[in-house]
Amino acid sequence: MDFFLNILIAALLGGAIGLEREYRAKEAGFRTHFLVALGAALFMILSAHGFEGVLTTENHRLDVSRIAAQVVSGIGFIGAGTIIFQKHAVRGLTTAAGLWVTAAIGMAAGAGLFLLSTATTLLVLLCLEAQNVLLRRLGHRHLDITFAADTREDVDRVLQHLNTLDGVIADSLNMETATAPLPHYTVKLQLRLQRRQFRHRILDFIGEMKGVDVLSIE
Repeated sequence: MDFFLNILIAALLGGAIGLEREYRAKEAGFRTHFLVALGAALFMILSAHGFEGVLTTENHRLDVSRIAAQVVSGIGFIGAGTIIFQKHAVRGLTTAAGLWVTAAIGMAAGAGLFLLSTATTLLVLLCLEAQNVLLRRLGHRHLDITFAADTREDVDRVLQHLNTLDGVIADSLNMETATAPLPHYTVKLQLRLQRRQFRHRILDFIGEMKGVDVLSIE
C-alpha cells in the first residue's frame, strides 16, 4: 500500500503539469506527463526495493541507483520527440524540459519524498504560468504573410505601409518574380509582433493590404 501511494501521488503531480500543458495545446499533454511520472516512480521503487534478498552476503550491497539512473537518460528520447525545428525556429524546448522535470518529480515521489515532489510541481506550474503572463505582455510572436501583387509598385506600397505600423518588425523577406502568363510578384514576409497585439492584428493585415492578394497568414 505504501508503494501504491507513492505511484499515485507521482501520477497526480505529473498529471497536474500535464493539464497545464494540455490547456496550452502543447505537444505533450496530460496523458504523457501522467505516464512519465507514473513510470519514473515505478522504476524508482523497483530500483530501491525490487531486488531485496537477491544478495544476502554481508560483503555485497545492491546499488539501488542503477535502474533509476537510466530514467534520467531515457526520458531524453521522449523529450527529443517534442522538439520541432520549424521555420528557422526551435519549438518544444519548454515541453521537453517539463517532461524531464516531471520524471524527476515521479522519482522523488517514488522514493517517498512527497513534500519535495509537491513543492517542485508547484514551482513548475508557477514558472509555466508566470512565463505565459509575462510573454503575453512583453514578448513577441511571429506572423508569416504570403501575398501576390501584379506590380512592383504594389509590393513597395505594402512594405512602406508595414514600416509605419507600431510594434511590427520585419525579420525576413523573400520575393519571387514570375513572367508567365503575366508578370506578378509573390512575397513572403516574416513579421514580429507584440503578443498583446497579435490577435486583432491578424485581421487588420487583411484589410490594410489593399490592392494585393493575400495568399496565407500563419
